[in-house]
Amino acid sequence: MLRARRLSLLVLLACLSLPAGPAVPAGRLNQGPRVIEVTAKRYEFEPSEIRIKKGAKVQLKITSSDREHGVKFTLYPEGTKEAGTPGLTIASQQECFKVEKGGSTIVELTGQTPGTYSFKCCVSCGTGHSRMKGKLIVEP
Repeated sequence: MLRARRLSLLVLLACLSLPAGPAVPAGRLNQGPRVIEVTAKRYEFEPSEIRIKKGAKVQLKITSSDREHGVKFTLYPEGTKEAGTPGLTIASQQECFKVEKGGSTIVELTGQTPGTYSFKCCVSCGTGHSRMKGKLIVEP
């Protein structure tokens, strides 16, 4: 009995003497970019407003449910001049990300500058094509 108590005390002391590292919630280690599902359908994106944190790398998984669509992002926040370093960084150099009917496209991006960035359909998809828009909001 005395031997078991001594052993327990030694284990406790050994644990207390270990250096404390940063607290990381279980399941958050080596986690890749956050994936946000977006549906492109008859003249709308769902959700039409997406919020991300400044500096966070995200992947937008854009799926078309009815016909071919496309997505084009502005790289500068609303109300600013389109000069200098863009506030939105997109991993691929494409201007229009096409999404086939029933298919998906992944767009990986990072919001560098807080603000509101617009996106719209860049493939003529019918009479309501010009209304097919959304907003990406980069929060501080």
